Amino acid sequence: MPLRAVLLALLCCLSGLAHAAPDSSDAKPRKAYFTLIIDDLGQNLPRDRRALALPGPVTLAVMPDTPHAADFAREAHKASKTVIVHMPMDPATGPFAWHPDLPMDELRARLQAALKAVPYAAGMNNHEGSKMTSQPEAMAMLMGELQARSLFFVDSRTSAATVAAAKAQDIGLAHVSRDVFLDDVRTPEAVAKQLQTAIAHAKKFGSVVVIGHPYPVTLDMLERELPNLKANGIDWIPIRQMIAQRANRAMPAHGKNGTYTPK
Repeated sequence: MPLRAVLLALLCCLSGLAHAAPDSSDAKPRKAYFTLIIDDLGQNLPRDRRALALPGPVTLAVMPDTPHAADFAREAHKASKTVIVHMPMDPATGPFAWHPDLPMDELRARLQAALKAVPYAAGMNNHEGSKMTSQPEAMAMLMGELQARSLFFVDSRTSAATVAAAKAQDIGLAHVSRDVFLDDVRTPEAVAKQLQTAIAHAKKFGSVVVIGHPYPVTLDMLERELPNLKANGIDWIPIRQMIAQRANRAMPAHGKNGTYTPK
């Protein structure tokens, strides 16, 4: 073969190498983060201790109007778990519950009482609240009160009309929003399916905030499946780390371009 033809063939070969796609084995997989909150704690110590014993940085949301709220919060804090107040909001009832017809001074008094009832609380999320979290003035006041106390907020998103996270975002309050409820349907199949939905969400969007309850079916599934998260490519991280990871930005399901857009 003439020398010129050899050189031309060699140049073509090198050009092909230069434009070849990189080996996919060298590409780093996308990080997928998972945060778990267990709600409705403080009512039953043996049951709640199963949530406390879950093998990772579970966040424990304690209801202020329960008989074991203070004792369980102290126990959880001693075990180095994150405690938050699970704040009752309309349509929830009770002495701590927020309702739209209450004056601001009464809302503040109930907030202060709830924080006192749950020692070591690092933040708060709403219990129920489909009516209350849609109230802009009250939610703005709540976020200001939490910010003054250096506490964070988790919007449980019990209603698509919530403005809670939006008001937190407005003032730069550390916060996140819930993505997946595990146990709206309390069957083993349904709860397991929701965990798989959460894992898929984390892999698609980079993170997922999950809320469950201390139902036997939920705890059974979590005790069995949580140790397998790492093998599924999921990093279980503490809630404060999740707040830092999301940097107060809304997920695509909750807003546009990182900004919350209540419906």
